Amino acid sequence: MSKTNAIFNLLQLCKSLKRLKQIHAYIIINGLHQIPAISNRLLNYYAVSVSGSLSYARLLFHQIQNPQTQAWNSIIRGFSQSPFPLKAIFYYNHMLSVSLSGPETFVFSFTLKACERVKLLNKCREIHGCIIRSGYERCVVVCTSLVRCYAANGLVEIARSVFDNMADRDLVSWNCMISCYSQASFHLEALELYDRMRTENVGLDGFTLVGLLSSCAHVGALNMGIFLHRLACEMGFVENVYVGNALIDMYVKCGSLDGALCVFNGMKYKDVFSWNSMIVGYGVHGRADAAVSFFRQMMMAGFHPDSITFLGLLCGCSHQGFVEEGVEYFDMMISRFNLKPGIKHYGCLTDLYGRAGKLEKALEVIDNSPYKDDPVLWRTLLGSCKIHRNVEIGEIAMKNLVQLGESSAGDYVLLATIYAYNKDTKGVARTRKQIKSQGIKTTPGWSWIEVGDQVHKFVVDDKSHPDTEMIYRKLDKVIHETKLVGYIEEESSSEDCLEKSNRYHSEKLAIAFGLARTPEGTSLRIVKNLRVCRDCHSFTKFVSKAYSRDIIVRDRVRYHHFRDGLCSCRDYW
Repeated sequence: MSKTNAIFNLLQLCKSLKRLKQIHAYIIINGLHQIPAISNRLLNYYAVSVSGSLSYARLLFHQIQNPQTQAWNSIIRGFSQSPFPLKAIFYYNHMLSVSLSGPETFVFSFTLKACERVKLLNKCREIHGCIIRSGYERCVVVCTSLVRCYAANGLVEIARSVFDNMADRDLVSWNCMISCYSQASFHLEALELYDRMRTENVGLDGFTLVGLLSSCAHVGALNMGIFLHRLACEMGFVENVYVGNALIDMYVKCGSLDGALCVFNGMKYKDVFSWNSMIVGYGVHGRADAAVSFFRQMMMAGFHPDSITFLGLLCGCSHQGFVEEGVEYFDMMISRFNLKPGIKHYGCLTDLYGRAGKLEKALEVIDNSPYKDDPVLWRTLLGSCKIHRNVEIGEIAMKNLVQLGESSAGDYVLLATIYAYNKDTKGVARTRKQIKSQGIKTTPGWSWIEVGDQVHKFVVDDKSHPDTEMIYRKLDKVIHETKLVGYIEEESSSEDCLEKSNRYHSEKLAIAFGLARTPEGTSLRIVKNLRVCRDCHSFTKFVSKAYSRDIIVRDRVRYHHFRDGLCSCRDYW
């Protein structure tokens, strides 16, 4: 065996920095550092290996006279994956100024990775130009990195343009574009892209499934999620813990706790995320009892809870009104598990007291928290004041939001609603005037509903759907039918906007479309971006009774399961 091959074998077996230094010393003593293949391999191990050291890699790199492409690739790759990605761009620039060989596939890819991490859009564009000039625009690896870099910089449309113009696309390219869409919250586009991907016959893998299941989860596309679950089973990916966790998350967010539990029970290998997904899932569905049961099973199985675990427990206690239990878990995460509560934990604790009507206690939590300058806590308190129609504390919460410069149209709408509940017409008029004078725009409400294999989106007073006339006729009929079983239409007091009527809110349009386009007895699943208003909540209860339908609504706060005129939240939301 040659000395070069012997060194390569030693490096291959190296498991520590100490051993790597010993090999390095042997190389120097025997004069082998002058052999480019050995020096390049050693540099690569220092720069990239888990047992390496970037500081040593840097020293070694600067000892190489006229470094060639492989050396540049190692040092750029090492820094692109390190806590100092800007250094990778520095070395790329230095390479352009001193090297005659110029960048190649991996140099481009790892420099783009660094640009992706530090959000350097201008550098990304510059590298794109260099890629074209160097003739690498047909290289799949380089273009895939370019797609990811543009998407990370918020230019998803340009990323898609690069993707569409690729001469060849492999499975990694498709996965990259799906992931970019999913991470940028372009979930419908991700699912549509998969339809095109299937026609290309490139197959799929665990990464494809995780990206698509994430998008299914966000838009409530249960039918598509079930189809992907079937594929995962057929292709043997269901035993992959990441795919299993993505399936649990999909079923939970699509309102099917039974489906999530089935996947969880069937997993051979579980991690903390698997347990947390179930605990958080039961929590946001208002099932604190089940969340606590899973927490105890998790502890018995030897898993250590983290901050997400307690977030699920606190959320469940908040939605089910378990105040004492929630406070106990908040204290437990600090005293027993030495976990520092974050803004979301304090938000849950504020919500826990607020929903229970203990508004003074909720105010005390905010004042004593390290996050009292965060608008999330004050907005949470304001929402609780709306539930209990408390003007005094509601005005305190609003005052703090204004002082922080974080007041939004939704906050003013909440305050106006509180005034309206208390018959304070001057307060309502004053708040409306503030919204108009300051030019504050309300957030438009929208709802998604999956019918068949398509997800349809509706906004308040929507007229854009191809079946608009049918939908409005159907909704008028549904309202008439629900009134016969007890529904009473309320005046507007929603978070959607300050319109005069609740009649054509987005979830009502979605429900009417779902009733018209699905067989009798089919469950309807709605995903909404805002908190469901009191009138729509009442309307949906009576629809479930009048039409004998199960209706699951996911709003920005929690899940509501409607059946036979009742809601799982028991009107506590």
